[in-house]
Amino acid sequence: GLHPIQVALQVSLPEIDGAIEPIIYAGREGATGRSVPLADRVNLLADRALKWSNLRIKKNADKKIAVTIFSFPPDKGNVGTAAYLDVFDSIKAVMKQLKADGYDVGDAPDSKEAIMESVLNDPEARINSPELNVAYRMNTDEYYELTPYAKDLEENWGPAPGNLNSDGQNLVVYGKQFGNVFIGVQPSFGYEGDPMRLLFAKSASPHHGFAAYYTYLEKIFEADAVLHFGTHGSLEFMPGKQVGMSGQCYPDRLINSLPSAYLYAANNPSEATIAKRRSYSATVSYLTPPAENAGLYKGLKELKELISSYQGLRENEGRGPAIVNSIVSTAWTCNLDKDIPDLPDLETYDAKNDTKERRDDITGKVYAQIMQIESRLLPCGLHTVGVPPSAEEAIATLVNIAQLDRPEDKIEGIPRVIAASVGRDINEIYRGNNQGVLVDVELNERVTQASRAAVRALVNQSTDSNGRVKEVKNFFDEAAGIFGGLLGSKKPWTKAIIDAGFPDVDEERLEAVFGYLEFCLKQVVANNELPGIMELLNGQFLMPAPGGDPIRNPDVLPTGRNMHALDPSSIPTQAAVEVAEDVVRKLLEKLADENDGAYPESIAFTLWGTDNIKTYGESLAQVLALAGVRPVSDSLGRVNKVELIPLEELGRPRIDVVVSCSGVFRDLFINQMNLMDRGIKMAAEADEPLEMNFVRKHAVEQAEELQVSIREAACRVFSNSAGSYSANVGLAIENGGWEDEGQLQEQFLTRKGFAFNADKPGMMEQQADLFKSALKTVDVTFQNLDSSEISITDVSHYYDSDPTKVVAGLRDDKKKPMSLMADTTTANAQVRTLSETVRLDARTKLLNPKFYEGMLSTGYEGVREIQKRLRNTMGWSATAGEVDNFVFEDANEVFIDDAEMQQRLLDTNPNAFRDMVTTFLEANGRGYWETSEENIERLQELYAEVEDRIEGV
Repeated sequence: GLHPIQVALQVSLPEIDGAIEPIIYAGREGATGRSVPLADRVNLLADRALKWSNLRIKKNADKKIAVTIFSFPPDKGNVGTAAYLDVFDSIKAVMKQLKADGYDVGDAPDSKEAIMESVLNDPEARINSPELNVAYRMNTDEYYELTPYAKDLEENWGPAPGNLNSDGQNLVVYGKQFGNVFIGVQPSFGYEGDPMRLLFAKSASPHHGFAAYYTYLEKIFEADAVLHFGTHGSLEFMPGKQVGMSGQCYPDRLINSLPSAYLYAANNPSEATIAKRRSYSATVSYLTPPAENAGLYKGLKELKELISSYQGLRENEGRGPAIVNSIVSTAWTCNLDKDIPDLPDLETYDAKNDTKERRDDITGKVYAQIMQIESRLLPCGLHTVGVPPSAEEAIATLVNIAQLDRPEDKIEGIPRVIAASVGRDINEIYRGNNQGVLVDVELNERVTQASRAAVRALVNQSTDSNGRVKEVKNFFDEAAGIFGGLLGSKKPWTKAIIDAGFPDVDEERLEAVFGYLEFCLKQVVANNELPGIMELLNGQFLMPAPGGDPIRNPDVLPTGRNMHALDPSSIPTQAAVEVAEDVVRKLLEKLADENDGAYPESIAFTLWGTDNIKTYGESLAQVLALAGVRPVSDSLGRVNKVELIPLEELGRPRIDVVVSCSGVFRDLFINQMNLMDRGIKMAAEADEPLEMNFVRKHAVEQAEELQVSIREAACRVFSNSAGSYSANVGLAIENGGWEDEGQLQEQFLTRKGFAFNADKPGMMEQQADLFKSALKTVDVTFQNLDSSEISITDVSHYYDSDPTKVVAGLRDDKKKPMSLMADTTTANAQVRTLSETVRLDARTKLLNPKFYEGMLSTGYEGVREIQKRLRNTMGWSATAGEVDNFVFEDANEVFIDDAEMQQRLLDTNPNAFRDMVTTFLEANGRGYWETSEENIERLQELYAEVEDRIEGV
């Protein structure tokens, strides 16, 4: 669509001021430089402007609003999917607000269940049919007449009506109308279950049913505005240009002149930006549920109790060793042997023959694992639009905000100040804790408890009797300060830290962080989501706000504003470069340790749009750091140059990197792809010894193999073709329609094999051979995990771009590369193996009662959320083979063996429960889970039972 420089100046920067709908209405003539207007774009711009202004004039009672919800993967058990949002409960809140503002909502029910029922079930159908409620049947004559581009869809889908969203004669629009409000279900991409289409390097056009849905909204229902409900649908990912749509681009054709408001999760600014640029939507951010500690259960809880008895009795020669024996056997029962390589052997070990130091060492290592699971953050439940967090939830968020140091604002995190009061540096404590040093694990736990108590003391000052924060009391006004000073009394939070066992904490050093937390508390409980939606429906300007992780960047709050990404030329920032160098150092140390001191030659890297916005370019900076390249910023802080770090300063070889960028990253950060490409090519062309420069070593080999220049052979930055997104591996796995792993690997290679080349900017060229020959040398695959809300089993994106088995298939020795994940979700950044990360995720989510009970409390949506985690866990088996058997075994025990649980899932959402049974059977059938015959027979019987239940037999 546009040149990278124009995108930065004319699209990204205006968005930060609140601009929406970047429509190009004139272009320059090459020869004369004159601007030439584009008639069809000028018309579209005028139509859209008139419709937006119409929203200001028209009476609310006459306005027609189309609420659009999503169903992904397409199935009755999945209607109303949105990241971390309780969709039907939120629709209820929006309907109530519309009614209060004088909109005509007809006889809309005021219960979540009744609204859901009216959309999901067709009252005409006698038995529970798979059909949703049909709002309109559009015959093909009407469809071709009202949809100007319908003929163009025939190339991919044949003549209408086709077999998607159709009854054979007509195209069918699903949904339910209440007065002037229509709640409709957006159709899906249409090629989820079709292995051939999933393999296309470029994505297919929308199908007739998809087009008919938007034709219905605009021409038949005659909506004044569309409200897209939650993160995210398929409209903004339809084929077309990346930015600066033409009249041939599908998002443009579909939305046409309809004003669109889009509710988007505040922590996903990158995809929200795609929705703004490609589907002309004004976004309204919503809060993601507050993260709480995962806590412990069953054997893990027992282990923590055993460890605290040991701390009391470690000097006792009789009881101490006996407790250590119990710790060792319980750790084996909980499968912790996989995470603690030197856990003693169960059969032969007896602690009373061991030294006290070694007993401490074993206990410390188990304790470190337990604390890592307990303190992992997990979002609890789902968010309802317009409901601010309770005091408990606010404490959970603020504790996480208070952990981080913010040097640019001269704010020290609470843990650092507490640690200083006992003469320790917090980073040292973290290091000892990660190595399982008993005293440091204990101290870290005490520091964490003290910070929590201090934050609780702050929030309690402003909490009412219902456990809600009403008005935030200001502690930092002068009168209170003078009065307190005279009495020499301590602030409530200082007192809490002293009571928690740190008497020497310095109150003055705490002042900056608590002043900041008070500001954050006001932001957390301010609530602008419903007013934000109403402002857009009234055609008013909605204030802009950054998107991202509220813990790293509390400016994201309050939600309910028009979300934007960042100025792309400002990353990576200096702070991001420092953090990245630290992670790269830890990564290479871990790899050299495990490989007799030898460095890996090549690392495959995945880059995400959202991560780089949240972290201001940390993962981008890691790529540069591995190759020994340094970004250089100009006087305005814009990063547009790179330089090589001399080998003597680097002190290690340059590591080769193969970078796979998500489609969203490609759209938002084309300048940064340029930086990486230039930096890597600089390294390849540097005249240095090959054993100290693996980039050059491989480029020289490839240049010879493929008969190209060294510069061309050094292409290392890959993504999808323009206008296409993802490797479709996630789609295939979510829908079960794949034959074998070979198909998934081929999808990855064809869809992700487009190279970026700084010598021909703006072009993504298919370079499959180059992509394969670069991946062939990879020793390690690597991804970043940057936020507690979106972890590796919450979404399919992470395994969709995981090249582990792809690399194994391409390597000459067929050896599977090591897979690592960097976890920067807390102040204590760590690098773990992929299998450790999968276990940690399973223990804190899928197998954790706090998680699944929290999800089940939301009802219908909750069952689907649990099933999604199970399906995504199987995704890692398919792409990397890094899921332990016990994960499936334990999940089967929790959800299937327990008759009462099984019944609850079946009654709450039979369709999603059927998917869960299918997932277990598929995991076993594909060889990812070995289990007893009786388990499989039980699952097969259950499947038949659920089928009958759904069919209404």
